[in-house]
Amino acid sequence: MTSSKEHPCVKMAKNFESGTFVTGCNYWASHAGIYMWRDWSPETVSADLELMGANHLTMLRVFPLWPDFQPLTAMILPSSGKMMYLNEEPLPDTEAGRAGVNEEMLARFRFLADEAEKNGIRLIVGLVTGWMSGRMFIPAALESLNPLTDPLSIKWQVRFVRYFVKQMKDHPAIAAWDLGNECNCLEQLENNNQAWNWTYAIASAIRLEDPVRPVVSGMHSLHMDCKRPWQIADQAELTDILTTHPYPLFTPHCNREPFDTLRNTLHATVESCLYSDLGGGKPCLPEEVGCLGPMICSEARAGAYLNSALFSCWAHDLRGLLWWCAFDQDHLKYPPYEWVALERELGLFRADYSAKPVGRVMRKFNQVLDAMPFRQLPKRRIDAVCLLTAGQAHWDAALGSFVLAKQAGFDLAFRDAEQPLPEAGLYIMPSIRNYNVITARRYHELLARVEKGAKLLVTSGNGMLQPFESVFGLRVDYSHEDQYQETFSIDGVEEKLTLPLKFRQKLLAVDAEVLGSNESGDPMLARRSYGEGELWFLNIPIESILAETNGAFYGANMQPFYRIYRKFFHAAGVERLIERENPAVGVTEHPLDENSVLCVLVNYCPETALTGLKLVPGWEIAEALYGDAAEIPGNDAAVIRIRRTP
Repeated sequence: MTSSKEHPCVKMAKNFESGTFVTGCNYWASHAGIYMWRDWSPETVSADLELMGANHLTMLRVFPLWPDFQPLTAMILPSSGKMMYLNEEPLPDTEAGRAGVNEEMLARFRFLADEAEKNGIRLIVGLVTGWMSGRMFIPAALESLNPLTDPLSIKWQVRFVRYFVKQMKDHPAIAAWDLGNECNCLEQLENNNQAWNWTYAIASAIRLEDPVRPVVSGMHSLHMDCKRPWQIADQAELTDILTTHPYPLFTPHCNREPFDTLRNTLHATVESCLYSDLGGGKPCLPEEVGCLGPMICSEARAGAYLNSALFSCWAHDLRGLLWWCAFDQDHLKYPPYEWVALERELGLFRADYSAKPVGRVMRKFNQVLDAMPFRQLPKRRIDAVCLLTAGQAHWDAALGSFVLAKQAGFDLAFRDAEQPLPEAGLYIMPSIRNYNVITARRYHELLARVEKGAKLLVTSGNGMLQPFESVFGLRVDYSHEDQYQETFSIDGVEEKLTLPLKFRQKLLAVDAEVLGSNESGDPMLARRSYGEGELWFLNIPIESILAETNGAFYGANMQPFYRIYRKFFHAAGVERLIERENPAVGVTEHPLDENSVLCVLVNYCPETALTGLKLVPGWEIAEALYGDAAEIPGNDAAVIRIRRTP
């Protein structure tokens, strides 16, 4: 037995966990989809893997379908009650039999792993695959049980996981163990304790047999609301890599503009950064990304979307991006493909192996990274901390604030306002709502940071802060529910900004500088010195409203609300090395050392972007590693290295 230091997979596993960017897709065999294990074709699997390796894919997420690999049936015997059988045969007196595992299926999986290794591909294995593409797959003996809470079901899941991992852990193609595909869809739960217990059982079973490889969550649609069962914090506590499945069609407020425009092309980045930041810095992988078929957008737009998303995820410290899925499945005639139209045409490749635009984009992106002197970027610069608070719609506030910051030209990180407050020069509390925004302890900690020199921007709908007037220099004259259009201007500029509101709050300036007013002259944006720092207050929850508004970030209805964020950023005296004029272009800065910085510029929209690029005095472009930073084609990017001038 070799030591862990000598294990052939240690370096690869650590590379994946530490941040080497991986690209690839979720894989079901091209000929059979979810029935690939029972309708086994080794020739097809070999050809599939050869095609994907030739297209420079580096990672596949694969699924040992639960009832195929653990085909348990229950026999009711008068003398001894219920007994477990394997495909209606007695469980063999073997290690596999005691785990209820079909050894032929395991041999087929090993063949898949061998073919992956042969083609330079690594595997993330979704172990408990009981939910797939809208259909449940549970062993017959366990079908009547809640798979997430029933002790008998969990016992057999643990036995399956331990045996499978033990048998495959030495295979060099295995990169990580995924708990299972979207297991939070398997059954409704009453509370987060149940979700925690199931996650702990499966993650512990994996680690008992393989302490080397990372444990990947495999979940989607997690929350920070303590009333919801599946929590970001719990998955971060129990797994090594968090996951998102950021489909714009299924995610609130993400399908409100064309598929290849700013809101959607940033979606995977925003959601994954949110999970990672709220999860205490645990790495996050968008492990399912896709357009959900040609009735959502054209193949060309899907490819353009993917190109922006790939560069964006790479630039924002994420672990990679996996497309859903490898092959179109429009030729398959059984559920879920028979049931649901959007399950049929989702591949990088068609069933005849021809590459779709998304497949060509994935190949080109991998070639671009392979040509770079690095595949993993240094950590990006973070300029501000966005504090998410109780009582608000967290996703709305997070999405709106991230997009506005990106348009304004700076980068932020997320925190739960009740987590320990990180040191920062800039804080944003977006779209606060209701009476329990933040505990008094955390609020006074935040104000103490401002007293020492930090700047804080609060945007509010009907959020309650106490103390307020003595801190912000504003007095609430009255407030009540209402539905109306609010129009206001900043610094007396003729251009006016208008949003629909559901709550009216009239403010009076007591000891604050008014920077923006509505048409009645009431303060809307105000600033006040507080110790050595500054407090800013905007009387409109722009982040959540923009997230809820169709066309807010692209098209004729777009208004430049990002200028409020940019004004706050510039007034705080923070200076980035690169400034650009075009709000469709996002810029990340990645310091190499004191004199050299890598910069990634991503055009998040389909039109060619003239960036209006400016460097601060004393810096110059040293080399262009990809693209043209002055003029970036639609949904493309540029990568440059800048340096201090000699």
